[in-house]
Amino acid sequence: MLVQKVQPGARLLHSWPLTGGVSARVTALEFRRANGQIGRLVVRQYGQHDLRANPDIARQEDALLRALHAAGLPVPLPHYFEAGLLVTDFMPGATEFQPADGPDCVRQMAAFLARLHALARTDLPFLRFLAPPAPRPAIADESLSESRIRNALERLGSPALKTPAVLHGDFWPGNLLWSGGQLSAVIDWEDAVHGDPLADLGNARLELLFFLGAGAMQAFTREYAALSGAHLAWLPYWDLRAALRPCGRLGNWGLEAGVERRMRQRHRAFVNAALEHL
Repeated sequence: MLVQKVQPGARLLHSWPLTGGVSARVTALEFRRANGQIGRLVVRQYGQHDLRANPDIARQEDALLRALHAAGLPVPLPHYFEAGLLVTDFMPGATEFQPADGPDCVRQMAAFLARLHALARTDLPFLRFLAPPAPRPAIADESLSESRIRNALERLGSPALKTPAVLHGDFWPGNLLWSGGQLSAVIDWEDAVHGDPLADLGNARLELLFFLGAGAMQAFTREYAALSGAHLAWLPYWDLRAALRPCGRLGNWGLEAGVERRMRQRHRAFVNAALEHL
């Protein structure tokens, strides 16, 4: 039994699926230790798409989380892995898409991202570098200005990368846990790569615009720049890279009609602003 590989002598009491996983099946386990104490773990079973792309993903995410945890970042501590499966701590908290104190949450998000990008890690050689955009599809998603985005990116070319940072790769409110108004954990690190810190920033900006609006997005950007000292000259490029991600996919996310309409409107404004600032 899996729980006994992690906690010898333990007895499984209960298991339940955790919502929010897209590329993996995520399950919580509650168990009783041999000394009678109750504990909880999370089991991540990677999907076939991730396993085909990287059969060693479980070992690599285990090593990454151990390094980040040792650096003092609020991430789940891993306990066990095998092919296609990773077991970590169960982290307290819940996702908050409309937090009671939005400005403070935005500040905490910026502080975490600045701390992550400041890490000078040379012991994570397995992390891939951020890939360029996928080739143009046969039919572009013009409802999200895909051709305008791709034309601008091709015209600009890729910015030079001086000092690559560890990137989360999918930093958005759905991968953040909050407890008592504090950021208790950043989860779902299977998309982590080395790359330009502004890639994480651009993605987070778009997600904050979607969920909290332009004011939160701008406050987050200012706080991150102040904490990190990042130069933002190439931010419009990375905003466009972020804006490309929903193309051809947004209509399949199962959103309520009003929510999808709002996201499309905000996406259009985000793209227009990036193009104006090139």
